[in-house]
Amino acid sequence: MAAEVADPVDLIAKIDVSPPGPQVGAFFDLDGTLVDGITATAHAGDRIRRRQARIGEVAGVVEAAMRYRFGRVHFEGLLVRAAGYLRGESLAELDVVGERIFSERVRSRVFPTMHQIVLAHQRRGHTVVLSSSALTIHAEPVARYLEIGHVLCNHFDVDDRGRLTGGITRPVIWGRQKAVAVQRFCDSNTVDLARSYFYADGEEDAALMALVGHPHPVNPRRSLATLAIEQGWPVLRMPAPGKGSRGGRRGVLK
Repeated sequence: MAAEVADPVDLIAKIDVSPPGPQVGAFFDLDGTLVDGITATAHAGDRIRRRQARIGEVAGVVEAAMRYRFGRVHFEGLLVRAAGYLRGESLAELDVVGERIFSERVRSRVFPTMHQIVLAHQRRGHTVVLSSSALTIHAEPVARYLEIGHVLCNHFDVDDRGRLTGGITRPVIWGRQKAVAVQRFCDSNTVDLARSYFYADGEEDAALMALVGHPHPVNPRRSLATLAIEQGWPVLRMPAPGKGSRGGRRGVLK
């Protein structure tokens, strides 16, 4: 049995006549959902090209790419490891680097149809949120580009000089903790999850997918694709940006 595949044009048309107002949320995952690939690897690739990365960091990038491709990401461990490589860096300077990398490497990988879906929700006055396990330097440039005003993502720990300590603010937003963060956001902003939408590609987001009234797996990886069949969740298929074929490529940004 195959999952129900939603036509993005039909979905946008339905959003355009859906109940308006900020009490309806539209939550978007980042990597593999709004953007084709993993935004963090664009930063790592930039450090490698500039000879700023150590051997262990290069190996970590390769491991992350392989784990993502085969659906075996132990994300929290990889995230903490990445923060360790950047210990002592200025967060303000990293924010500037994040904007440059977005402009050079990431913007061209934003799924155009997902951008149109974001715009559809914005036209209805829905509360649009980028809810991602990515770090601020990777998530916030995408949110600014898409004019998404709310971002729930992971943050570096910094000292009183604004330099990274090598840690990540706890709890790490990943899996069920992302669902908890979204629930808290909804409670604070009078957003009704039962009337809201969620777009994501990985099985780690199944907990939040089950809470919203309108779940939409996007180019789902294997476990989420199986769950979509079981739950009857309509799947969105996005071609890689610049490609005409359906079915999207889940790779890494270099």
